[in-house]
Amino acid sequence: MTNAKPADSQPAADDLGDLEKRPVAEVLAALEVKAETGLSNAEAEQRLARYGPNALVEKKKSLLTKLLGPFTGPIAYMIEAAALVSAFLGRWDDFAVIFGLLVFNAALEFWQDRKASSALAALKNSLAPEATALREGQWQTVQASKLVPGDIVKIRLGVIVPADLRLVAGDFAAIDQAALTGESLPANKKVGDAAYSGSVVKEGEMEGVVIGTGTNTFFGRTAQLVAGAGSVSHAQTAMFQI
Repeated sequence: MTNAKPADSQPAADDLGDLEKRPVAEVLAALEVKAETGLSNAEAEQRLARYGPNALVEKKKSLLTKLLGPFTGPIAYMIEAAALVSAFLGRWDDFAVIFGLLVFNAALEFWQDRKASSALAALKNSLAPEATALREGQWQTVQASKLVPGDIVKIRLGVIVPADLRLVAGDFAAIDQAALTGESLPANKKVGDAAYSGSVVKEGEMEGVVIGTGTNTFFGRTAQLVAGAGSVSHAQTAMFQI
């Protein structure tokens, strides 16, 4: 017998926010999964369509869009209007200063965007490419990007945690999550504890249920902050204040 249910019976995305704090039994009930059998393949496909891939999705922009971006928007338009007024009044010194600041701001934003893209690429490379998931009652190797809330996964020594988990079985695991929380030593985990995507298992073996994927993980929210860095530069804000 499979676990497949109609799509409208799946847990709503808004209901997953407190799964890190609720008792494990309630978490499994909310995610409509049994720790002994996991999800069916059909149910996993339905949830993948609902929640999206377990990946960091970067919005691609064309080079032209990146170059013109600093010259668009309310603040940029006000600065450009000030430059035009200065030119119309023949105040060429003011025009030259404002125009120079506009060009400087554009170059600064382009540089910041390149840095953010490089940092995001580095973060993506630190994610797990594959995971061991319990599907149809059997352990399978699946692409980590295909994991969905409710999947039962196994983590062990040397494995990168593939998604945000609540640990549901096993005796012990020591997980290095320094890159996420700043802890200097691996954190000792037991049943009921959370394990975060991108952290590394240093000891032990446990099983956990996926409670967060993609940008809804601790790691994903951090990556979103990195991707949004420099959206409005300090130089542009300073020019507006001037």
